[in-house]
Amino acid sequence: MKSKNAVLSAIVKHGAVEMGIPLPSNSHELFRLYFNFLEKRNRIVNLTALSGPEDIANLHFLDSIALLKIVSFKNSRVIDIGSGAGFPGVPLKIAEPSVDLTLLDATGKRVTFLSDLCAVLGLCTTCVNARAEDASHKQDMRERYDIAVSRGLARLSIQCELCLPFVRVGGTLISMKGTDSADEISSALTTITALGAYPPECYDYLIPGTNISHRAIVIRKASLTPEVYPRRYAKIIKIPL
Repeated sequence: MKSKNAVLSAIVKHGAVEMGIPLPSNSHELFRLYFNFLEKRNRIVNLTALSGPEDIANLHFLDSIALLKIVSFKNSRVIDIGSGAGFPGVPLKIAEPSVDLTLLDATGKRVTFLSDLCAVLGLCTTCVNARAEDASHKQDMRERYDIAVSRGLARLSIQCELCLPFVRVGGTLISMKGTDSADEISSALTTITALGAYPPECYDYLIPGTNISHRAIVIRKASLTPEVYPRRYAKIIKIPL
């Protein structure tokens, strides 16, 4: 019987090949370390509901690096908003080491995990413990990033108000959603325009080795986001744009 690490490595390797994504020579060792560290710490801190090498490899690692086929991340300044256990930001950094990565999360225990994880993996990243609506008003973070990524943070209209202020003009927000998100996208169009972005482009992809399709919603920044946004979270929820 194959070990958990062997199963994980085989899934990631074959999945990356199937997607046409070349991985650095040390990436499989880093993914193995990531999996083991996540399993250990997940017993202490609630980081992910998934467990086992198959689900972690397919639904976290491969799902994250699939974004490399949609947008070029090479030499980009990237922020992962609501990073949680590091998805999709850390797998993207492993697969594309040139990324200058910031991991943002509002929960201190998760940020501690992310800092410890990056130390174990030997990755140079910036880990920030803050709410997105506060951090995006800081001068050193507002409209400073080439790419913002976010998975499962909130409905798209809310996600856009929280995330687009981080993106520079000409940059990109990538929202990771299910393929049943058409209504969510439609209801967010007014918000997206008000925040200074073009209408979204959608890219559906199949996770290799599964029958699961996900959607990357790509939103490109056209102009500066008005300074009033994002508003306080309670107001975002109560009075959507």
